[in-house]
Amino acid sequence: MSLKTGTYPTLAQSIWRSDYTLLRNGLLVVLGSIALWVSAKIQVPFYPVPITMQTFVVMAIGMTFGMRLGGATVLLYLAEGAAGLPVFSGTPEKGIGLAYLFGPTGGYLLGFFLAASTVGWLAEKGFDRNVLTTTIAMLIGNAIIYIPGLLWLGSVVGWDKPVLAWGLTPFLIGDLTKLLLAAAVFPMAWGFINRKR
Repeated sequence: MSLKTGTYPTLAQSIWRSDYTLLRNGLLVVLGSIALWVSAKIQVPFYPVPITMQTFVVMAIGMTFGMRLGGATVLLYLAEGAAGLPVFSGTPEKGIGLAYLFGPTGGYLLGFFLAASTVGWLAEKGFDRNVLTTTIAMLIGNAIIYIPGLLWLGSVVGWDKPVLAWGLTPFLIGDLTKLLLAAAVFPMAWGFINRKR
């Protein structure tokens, strides 16, 4: 599949047209960081482990906001956590601030930024317009979260530990469910917007 050379408007740009783009973008970044905070705190009972909607929200922010705004939103969220706000999953019980950022899950947090930016870039290339390309974008985003996450986890806990069993396999079914949700939601949103036009 060849990437389209043009840039498509994002969902955020299409839904909220504004002459005051700086104000709009600032509000979106703040609201997005709050959505990430909330999504980290809500656990849904699931097999084999409870899931949060955080990876879904990370990639939804990228898909909705685009590369730069999506990346900026996750950076604000990470800065809030680094400053000591209890925005991450398991905080404050599992630590806060830089200690949490450099703990076993720090690589996944870096992956959040990389995934939001990459999925946002793909959305700007039109990947959020149909089920197949949305699925591809979400698969890429998930891989981008897992790669630094697992590399960092293995470095922190040691490669003699069951790194994949701790940091990958329990989450695959939940991530597949979130991927299917995204593959349905984003093309539907674009269909609705196009009908309104």
